[in-house]
Amino acid sequence: MKELIELIIKGIVDKPDKIEISQVVGEKTLIFEVKVDPDDLGKVIGRQGRNIKSIRTIINAAAQKDNKRVIIEIIN
Repeated sequence: MKELIELIIKGIVDKPDKIEISQVVGEKTLIFEVKVDPDDLGKVIGRQGRNIKSIRTIINAAAQKDNKRVIIEIIN
């Protein structure tokens, strides 16, 4: 999952080397905390949150086969 999130976000941002993703594992939930460069924050979120909603949809669809719930948080 972490690699998939990183791959998607690297395609969006201008400074892919500044991406940091940390993972917190729960029993049924995976929480990913994503840090990007402040200049790229708007690109990751998108207009009215469309980009991050799409990323969350893709990741949750991939997590369904493992019966896990995935939460992606953008941290500045």
